[in-house]
Amino acid sequence: MGQREDILEHEDLRQYDDNKQPTIIYKYAKDQHGGNLRHLDIRIQASKETNTQTNTGGNISSQCCLANESNGLLKLLGTLLERNSTLSSIDNDSRLLTISQYIYVFLTPLILSLGIIGNILSLSVFLSKKLRHLSASHYLIALSIADTTALIFYVCIDWLKRGLSMWPNDSYIYLLHTEGFCQLFIYLGYSSRFLSAWIVVAFTVERYIAVCHPFQRYRYYTRRSTRRILLLVVISSLIFNLHKPILSGIHEATKGGPKICTVHPNFNIISFVLDNVFAFFITLVPFTVITILNSLIIRCLLRRNRKRNHNTVITEENVIRLEFTLILLVISFFFIALNLPFFVVWCIQFSKAVLITNVDFIRMAVDFEFLKSILFITRTIFYMNYCVNFFLYSFTGAYFRKELGALFICKRKSLNRRSSSIVRTTAVSCRSMQSSWV
Repeated sequence: MGQREDILEHEDLRQYDDNKQPTIIYKYAKDQHGGNLRHLDIRIQASKETNTQTNTGGNISSQCCLANESNGLLKLLGTLLERNSTLSSIDNDSRLLTISQYIYVFLTPLILSLGIIGNILSLSVFLSKKLRHLSASHYLIALSIADTTALIFYVCIDWLKRGLSMWPNDSYIYLLHTEGFCQLFIYLGYSSRFLSAWIVVAFTVERYIAVCHPFQRYRYYTRRSTRRILLLVVISSLIFNLHKPILSGIHEATKGGPKICTVHPNFNIISFVLDNVFAFFITLVPFTVITILNSLIIRCLLRRNRKRNHNTVITEENVIRLEFTLILLVISFFFIALNLPFFVVWCIQFSKAVLITNVDFIRMAVDFEFLKSILFITRTIFYMNYCVNFFLYSFTGAYFRKELGALFICKRKSLNRRSSSIVRTTAVSCRSMQSSWV
């Protein structure tokens, strides 16, 4: 099978400032499977009359330069000579990109499988008779549903678009790129991510009031009010992301390229701005609220532990509520830990894209490959946010483990009962058959 080349091109950068600084136009080709750099072509356009070109070997041939542009051109040529050593860095980063792509391709299906199974089990446990009457259980029931939706409509769809395209046969799912389904999948993917983050925030607020202001909890946090709060979060997430299906559709991502599910070309800027607002509201705002409230919860628990009298009666319900608080603290910690790497790398990439200058363009060839590699890894870590909760519940919650065990025992007993009734029925029918034959 022949090797396919991925060509990364940067063109149409012919903008001149007042000092008429030269512009770099470059492209490089790399081996798709090995990730090795095969060709680098760099053109330095000093003005519309001036053109300088270099190749991978690094030999620079210069044509005529205007006198008033010589300083800027010499500065750029010096940068090029300095950056000749970065070709090996691009090659190394290409290998890192290949490794990170394999991590993404093969680990994501495992995350999907474990996440969906774990969330269904969590949902069954929190719906059990012993736990479903607690307001905290309502938040974790909603979180299990939101995480399952995010796994199906965000993680799975994202993997089908990014992951399958990395297979040698370059698989293509046509359903994802048809009108209607395109907008639906994008809308549900964005809404479920927003919903998952803000359910954790709402649960944190509920636990803060329950621990630090216990008398207020009985006034404001009944089962009815909890359902209203969750309904408000769901409606907010649906309204907040209405722009995505409106701005998206089946369009050409590049001129003359295939039509795919993407943002309409006329709305690229507004979509970019709104996506940044979305990222801000599912990362930075929840991080801040969760960190502040969890710090206050821990302080209240430590203060209460110091004041507790040895004769204080501890009921089973109080133990369960304390366990829910511990579960919240662990969930909140992992929510931040699994989201933060992807958010930080995304911010770095965003800042480099905004602050890039012409002289920095070759340096960006190295940074682009490296950041793309790290993004694949941090994206995979971010996906774990939607599958890890079941394992956190099992590790921190004794009552969760107890109810989980009871769930399987009940199912086993019901199966045994059903099989024994089948055996009895079969035995009776056999006896009746024998008597009838006699």
